[in-house]
Amino acid sequence: MRTGLSGVPAGVRDWAVAVGVAAALLVTGLSGQHSATSIDLLGWALLPAGGLALAAGRRAPVPVLAVTGLCAVGYQAAGFDVPAVAYLFAVYAAVRAGHRAVTVAASVAMLAALPLAALASGLHDTGEAFARARGALELAWLIAAGAAGEALRQAERRADEAERTREETARRRADEERLHIARELHDSLTHQISIIKVQAEVAVHVARKRGEQVPEALLAIQQAGREATRELRATLGALRDDDTAPPRGLDDVPELVERARAIGLDATLTIEGQRQDVPAAVDRTAYRIVQESLTNIARHADAATASVRIDCRPDALAIRVDDDGRATPDTAPVPGVGLLGMRERVTALGGRLRAEPRGGGGFTVQAELPVDGTS
Repeated sequence: MRTGLSGVPAGVRDWAVAVGVAAALLVTGLSGQHSATSIDLLGWALLPAGGLALAAGRRAPVPVLAVTGLCAVGYQAAGFDVPAVAYLFAVYAAVRAGHRAVTVAASVAMLAALPLAALASGLHDTGEAFARARGALELAWLIAAGAAGEALRQAERRADEAERTREETARRRADEERLHIARELHDSLTHQISIIKVQAEVAVHVARKRGEQVPEALLAIQQAGREATRELRATLGALRDDDTAPPRGLDDVPELVERARAIGLDATLTIEGQRQDVPAAVDRTAYRIVQESLTNIARHADAATASVRIDCRPDALAIRVDDDGRATPDTAPVPGVGLLGMRERVTALGGRLRAEPRGGGGFTVQAELPVDGTS
């Protein structure tokens, strides 16, 4: 059961309003002189009935609108000069529930029926001017009740939309943060662990090729690197960024190339154009693209050489990473987490990414990041 701001259940409030209106109608009816005829008894029954019907206004606004209207016309025809207060409450509830067309049609019928019922009972035979004044007053009250219901309906609709917007925004931000954490985890830890694993495997391979006994510690490092890589891919847990380490960017790309050389890859770096200040998001993304590309070369390409070329243009930053690995145009690459992460980063900045085998063999990654109007 819904509750209001005061914590009172809606059903209790509805019954309180219904009983209050019914009591008000009865008290108003007692102010007149009436006999105990069957017509008067019907009027006495219709007075509280119209008020008590409001208890169901929240669940069935249109039937309550009809019941209160009929009760008002009925006790007016029975000779009770009592305003149609219950009907005004019903108009408010029906408009609030969104039944505007039905309410307008019912109110037009009421405006025509109430004066006829009053004239039939002989309540108002004092002249045409009084009838016009009474009709104008009833119309004004109906408009006021409908306007109040419509205003509250719009306010509730805006409140519901605002609540949905807040929930959707919070959910979207949580999803974005979750993806951001997963990307950062993959970009940083996976790269480092991959380097350790590759170096251990190279050392084991060289030792075996020379006919030397492979140390148990080196074999343990090799196995641990493999398991760590598998588990890191499987979990990609959430890490909290404490902002103590400065973000990586273009200035750190030479360090990535040097690491690639340290594991036996003949890597080169070429920077063309006039280096200029670029947005922080572009700076970070450029670093991650080079990092992920070199990591994939070391892990999957079986390449001997790799070239990193960065072209600093006035309106964009172009990045290209090539290798001479075993990829061929006939073998389509399987998009892994790293490649998908690169594509998400580039797309989020409004850039373009192309990652595919080269015609002469090997693999190429090309990205173009706009630097104008990027935040």
